[in-house]
Amino acid sequence: MSFPPPAFPPPPAPPVTVAGIGADGWAGLSEGARQAFRDAEVLIGGPRQLDLLPEDECAGERVPWPSPLRPAVPGLLAAHAGRRVCVVASGDPMFYGIGRALAEVVGAGALRVLPHPSSVSYACARLGWPVEDTEVVTLVGRPAERLAAALHDGRRVLVLSAGAATPAEVAALLCERGYGPSRMHVLEQLGREHVGLEQLGREQLGLEHLRAGGERHIEALAQDWSEPAGDPLNVVAVECRRAPDALRIGAVPGLPDAAYEHDGQLTKRHVRAATLGALAPAPGELLWDVGGGSGSIAVEWMRTHRSCRAVSVERDPARAERIGRNARALGVPGLRVVTGGAPDVLAGLPVPDAVFIGGGLTAPGLLAACWDALPAGGRLVANTVTLESEALLADWYRRLGGELVRLAVAHAVPVGGFTGWRQAMPVTQWAVTKAP
Repeated sequence: MSFPPPAFPPPPAPPVTVAGIGADGWAGLSEGARQAFRDAEVLIGGPRQLDLLPEDECAGERVPWPSPLRPAVPGLLAAHAGRRVCVVASGDPMFYGIGRALAEVVGAGALRVLPHPSSVSYACARLGWPVEDTEVVTLVGRPAERLAAALHDGRRVLVLSAGAATPAEVAALLCERGYGPSRMHVLEQLGREHVGLEQLGREQLGLEHLRAGGERHIEALAQDWSEPAGDPLNVVAVECRRAPDALRIGAVPGLPDAAYEHDGQLTKRHVRAATLGALAPAPGELLWDVGGGSGSIAVEWMRTHRSCRAVSVERDPARAERIGRNARALGVPGLRVVTGGAPDVLAGLPVPDAVFIGGGLTAPGLLAACWDALPAGGRLVANTVTLESEALLADWYRRLGGELVRLAVAHAVPVGGFTGWRQAMPVTQWAVTKAP
């Protein structure tokens, strides 16, 4: 009697290795990273990183990343499944690098990461800045306006450049936002100095070092920046200094009304601060700002944390365009603006964590549509100044509870030779959290 051969499980697939490399190339790698590149059957990376690997040491098939990169990752890895794949990355793969996309595709358990010092670590080392106290903003594939949200007097900011043109873009933005006196440092080819040290010796460093492609450090005030485009591999460090006559933009909700372009449709500063307090944004959450007006609530929601997201819905096209301008001016160009009337345009929007209704409360079905869109634990905040909308909020408050408050603000104004109070229209606010 014959028996079938025993069935053995297939050998586990080799993990995908991603190893960082710096401007110093092969010479700056640890032995572990070098061995990973030597052992690889397939080497995937950008052309610049692949060119840093010596062909006599790394014999694997070289596959450059296609463009656009992110959508191509799953298919490219699938095409080389079962082979020893090593992805060559710039610096630390898990810091604004390809490591994130790889982990999302193959899972952390199937990924082996060998980090190299990042450009941020190198820049802080050169400038003597503590890494933990330095804000980092990436402009790689992102608009330069993102930098505006990080500008505060006395802060240090590192900008990850998109290329040779980034320093001039940063200088222009600093001047536009009232930070022309800020000192800029452009650090090129960070880490490349090790090549000069090994190949030339310390006594030869100087002009020969620059010819060998070593590091370069340029500094000037943003308002005086006139340097031509240099090396595309650069980091811009900014010592923020606000011009004395520039508007001060704080880090908490309740920015000055003058920070916004508007036509009168603006949630005023003190009510805005109370509204953001009721909305209680947390990192990663999404807000629907319905009846956006000038977009102030959505803008300040997004400014609370770089991972906060918002959709501002505004039926008036001119106001919708104005919301976009305000978002870019205040450092949150990622704010999504939807032009159209609610509740019709709400269908298909991603599920919100919170909803703010600043206008159009009496539109048929609007409040119900917003409430139904919220998941358990979601928050809804609605503001109004009219009796009709106040009656609607009072009815919903009776049915669902929450908190119904009236916000009254008065400003001191001249009254003849004296000073008196001028009362603004009171705002009725309903805030409620959806029960499980």
